[in-house]
Amino acid sequence: MGKLLLTGVDGNLGKMAAEYLLELKDKEELIFCAYSEDSLKEYKDMGIETHVTNFNSIDGLKEKFANADRLALISMPFVGAKRQNAHKNCVDAAKAAGVKKVIYTSLVNAADESNPSVEKIDHAYTEKYVAEQGLDYIFLRNSQYAEAMITNYFTFVKMGGVMQNSQGEGKMAYISRKDCARAVACALASDEYPEAILNINGPELMTMSDFVEYGNKATGNSVVFQSISDEENYAIFDAMGVPRTTDGIFKDGSEAPFSSEGMVTFAQAIREGKMDSFTDDFKKLTGQDALTVSHMFENADDFQVGERHSKDD
Repeated sequence: MGKLLLTGVDGNLGKMAAEYLLELKDKEELIFCAYSEDSLKEYKDMGIETHVTNFNSIDGLKEKFANADRLALISMPFVGAKRQNAHKNCVDAAKAAGVKKVIYTSLVNAADESNPSVEKIDHAYTEKYVAEQGLDYIFLRNSQYAEAMITNYFTFVKMGGVMQNSQGEGKMAYISRKDCARAVACALASDEYPEAILNINGPELMTMSDFVEYGNKATGNSVVFQSISDEENYAIFDAMGVPRTTDGIFKDGSEAPFSSEGMVTFAQAIREGKMDSFTDDFKKLTGQDALTVSHMFENADDFQVGERHSKDD
């Protein structure tokens, strides 16, 4: 059997997945890929096979994937045709190199054409493309990262204590990014789940009002949630200097390292009930219970969204 290849180990999710994977498999069984030699140095020094990869071009990828039997594709941090092409390059190179299975980090309800999230378009494209190539797969359809909304909560604490967005009373089973990383590692290491779609959900469906209450209980703050329109939601992000799309310029250290188009259409999808998938797939895959929102707020310093990791060149 060939090795297990993990992409994106220079990113937030990929780096955590690498740590979990090292708990599951010997280093001789692994290949780690990233955008730069610097981000790979610690793994190379451990004796792990490493390769610098840029999926914006297919050149050289086949050779770098040559020893792999399974590949985990961490979805790219930009949105639109460029992300679709990058994912296509990775999948094409994997198939040409003889990779048998692709694990892909997707999004809840990605295949639903009525889901208004702009993010889901690229995920639906990638899922369909992988399946069309005749490759085995596990699609990890992740719920929204709780870290994004925990960071958002504290932003609104500083802005007066009224947390505003346009998701209304829609529900989401918020999941920690750490748990999503664990799911990637377990899926890549697993000999099970042929042609599987797994919903990686948190342990509880909740509204944003519920989420805020968990935050208040853990922190002693008195934040209230106010539902606003999509247009008003865009205006808040505009005032914060958040770019509408991933083609825009992101501020260093921004508390909102995502494009507002992605966040507002995500809120719309939640409001319309398109994101309320709720399964025990995470526990079946990993053997562990997902972290609760309460736990994350009680340890909030460890559950912030962090800086944007994009080498979009």
